[in-house]
Amino acid sequence: MSAPRKLFIRTYGCQMNVYDSERMAEALGEQGYEQVDSPEGADMILLNTCHIREKAAEKVYSELGRFRGLKEAKPDLKIGVAGCVAQAEGEEIMRRAPLVDLVVGPQSYHRLPAMEARLREGGRAIDTDFPVEDKFTGLPPRPRASRGPTAFLTVQEGCDKFCAFCVVPYTRGAEASRPPERILAEARDLVARGVREITLLGQNVNAYHGAGEGGDWSLARLIRALAGVDGLERIRYTTSHPNDMSDDLIAAHGECDKLMPYLHLPVQSGSDRILKRMNRSHSAESYLRLIERIRAARPDILISGDFIVGFPEESDADFRATLDLVEAVGYGQAYSFCYSPRPGTPAAERAQVDPAVAAERLQRLQALLGQQQKRAQDRMVGQEVGVLFEKPGREAGQMVGKSDHLHAVHVNGGGVGPGVLARVRIVASGANSLAGEVIAAE
Repeated sequence: MSAPRKLFIRTYGCQMNVYDSERMAEALGEQGYEQVDSPEGADMILLNTCHIREKAAEKVYSELGRFRGLKEAKPDLKIGVAGCVAQAEGEEIMRRAPLVDLVVGPQSYHRLPAMEARLREGGRAIDTDFPVEDKFTGLPPRPRASRGPTAFLTVQEGCDKFCAFCVVPYTRGAEASRPPERILAEARDLVARGVREITLLGQNVNAYHGAGEGGDWSLARLIRALAGVDGLERIRYTTSHPNDMSDDLIAAHGECDKLMPYLHLPVQSGSDRILKRMNRSHSAESYLRLIERIRAARPDILISGDFIVGFPEESDADFRATLDLVEAVGYGQAYSFCYSPRPGTPAAERAQVDPAVAAERLQRLQALLGQQQKRAQDRMVGQEVGVLFEKPGREAGQMVGKSDHLHAVHVNGGGVGPGVLARVRIVASGANSLAGEVIAAE
């Protein structure tokens, strides 16, 4: 029997890319590849790219340049680019980087085995189509190897919102949802291999509308069905759009014990003028009223958000409105960035804010968000929380896991290991984590 070929995958960006990388590794596993942790000695290198950050394509070309020496030393080494940059750049990658053998978009990676066979025949392969067939049905069954206690599960892809700053509709395509029975089957399989917490993924995950028994299912109905899976203890979902927070999903937060009290709900700006220019289709007031309804259903929920600072034409008054909204909401966690243009998006053609002004605004926003995050963590001291432990910590005998509210929690001792779900009393709040003592473990 021939030795397995070695596959190295470097993943950039969102959780969906993490999931996609897992599935690509599984597809190539059927072709005799095993995944390794280093590009040195690999037979194939795949960069699973993200187009969200500034100059994403240039960073990919820079990374490819670092592999030139490996390719020269091992001419049979195959190098591929996958993900959203692959979708956006396509043939340009092949032209600018001759060492690349394979380019595959995020909707076509189920075709990787056939593309890899083409490489072994001496050719190059590119596929950036939006295939008619569902890529998930073309993937091999997931291997039966054991898993860690947490996993991502993609349920929805693509976006129909066309925010003025975003490339996702162009790189991931229109909104599409997987059938619920396939999601439930994959969830049961993950649980059978040791998973206790699943995070449902989608570009607009709460726009989920998979065709199932009785018609299209909402995300709330899917969550309630997943809650019936024996052995699945925790359910999360990300990322959501305010326009798709339906009444039944809000109700699920108050009624479904397995749905964790954490919600990432990006708003992007607190200025109605900027929200309109972003094509966000919601107002600051409608977002605040939505937060009120969610907290009425689940009072202890931790709200997380996304913010873009320095969006084209943003004035001091627009930025002040964002600070006002942040003060009104009180975020437990948030992600904030300076706007950077994405080629081909409407906002890229507009008058840009002075980078120095945008950077100063970002510092002010992050200082406020940091204060709110610290207050949220400090409030946890003295409380009992559920913690699903995932891995050893930095110190001997220390274990680290995530609380119900997605805070990182570490304990010393307590007799817990990976996969254990325990009640923990929080005793201290650090910069980005909580310290706790185990009260009771399963």
